[in-house]
Amino acid sequence: MVQVRTVTVVLAASALLLTAGCSSGGPGPAGPDTSAGTGSTSSSHASSAPSASARQTPPAKGSVKVLRTVTEDLNTPWGLAPLPGDGLLVASRDKGTITRIDEKTGRKTLLGDVPGVAPAGEGGLLGLALSPDYASDHLIYAYLTTASDNRIVRMLYDGRKPSGEQLGAPDTIFRGIPKGVIHNGGRIAFGPDRMLYAGTGETGDRGLAQDTKSFGGKILRMTPEGEPAPGNPFPDSVVYSYGHRNVQGLAWDDRQRLWASEFGQDTWDELNQIKPGDDYGWPVVEGIGHNPKYHDPVVQWHTDEASPSGIAYAQGSIWMAALKGRRLWRIPLDGTKASAAPEAFLTDTHGRLRTVVSAGGDRLWLTTSNTDGRGSPVKGDDRILELKVT
Repeated sequence: MVQVRTVTVVLAASALLLTAGCSSGGPGPAGPDTSAGTGSTSSSHASSAPSASARQTPPAKGSVKVLRTVTEDLNTPWGLAPLPGDGLLVASRDKGTITRIDEKTGRKTLLGDVPGVAPAGEGGLLGLALSPDYASDHLIYAYLTTASDNRIVRMLYDGRKPSGEQLGAPDTIFRGIPKGVIHNGGRIAFGPDRMLYAGTGETGDRGLAQDTKSFGGKILRMTPEGEPAPGNPFPDSVVYSYGHRNVQGLAWDDRQRLWASEFGQDTWDELNQIKPGDDYGWPVVEGIGHNPKYHDPVVQWHTDEASPSGIAYAQGSIWMAALKGRRLWRIPLDGTKASAAPEAFLTDTHGRLRTVVSAGGDRLWLTTSNTDGRGSPVKGDDRILELKVT
């Protein structure tokens, strides 16, 4: 693929010139904050939502305003889960702890340690999700790296107990996801169908991504008990899509379509719209390959402006946190394609950005990731920010 560097983006019905991004997350200089993007293309065969029922597309240009710092002095924050009512749960990758943040005051309360976490490299205590029946069962789900694998556990949360003793013993619902020093995936989320989805990595062993018998380099879909979810594309399997390198972002739009962010290697990072059973190409294809055998990304970025981790949907757009890119990307949507060029916000103002979560309406929660061994932490890092977006 020929790399095009231009500040002017020409939008056409069949293609979009979009932006640039990053790969597997080492430190590096960030480029200028551009709203028009440079040098990438959208997938030429992505379909759009039916026009008869299509909602109004978001404006081509958006905005981001940092309303406040919710809390700071966090240690390797990774997973973030808003509690019903108020409060945020945040996981420390390296300390293996879960802490509750009072979203009004920023006060921290330690729930407890998660037993069995073996942090190393990019592994540790990663994604968090609340049970779809949290109001009645008070269960917290976590994706974690152990000495032998990556797995998903669930724990009872009892806020009436003393600080540090509020987590029950972990119940392992799914084990055997390959682990590595790199590419452990780690994002989990319950979908609109009340099934649990997990993004995994191929641990640097590229062949795992194309092996549908392996759980590495996949998006998995399972019941809350860890069994293959009804309707999965492969019989008696939790594998939902494959051919991924390292999935760290999962989000659904207002039409219940699943989107995922993915680390590339040296050339292209990706935002994908996920179809059950589809092959997303790694390691045969990185970025848009125009090969009908593989599902092309909707947007791709060059490897110095992204390193995408968490994503969220709000105000008609996907919002994507960038690690090496040190910025927040806005991708406005029209069905299953980008309706305009992505815009970059907060470039170099808060360092590496890890997780972004909807706070409802036009608000987002955003965590930084400057204490993960690849950033340059300053006093007060890491932190959670509240944003207003359009």
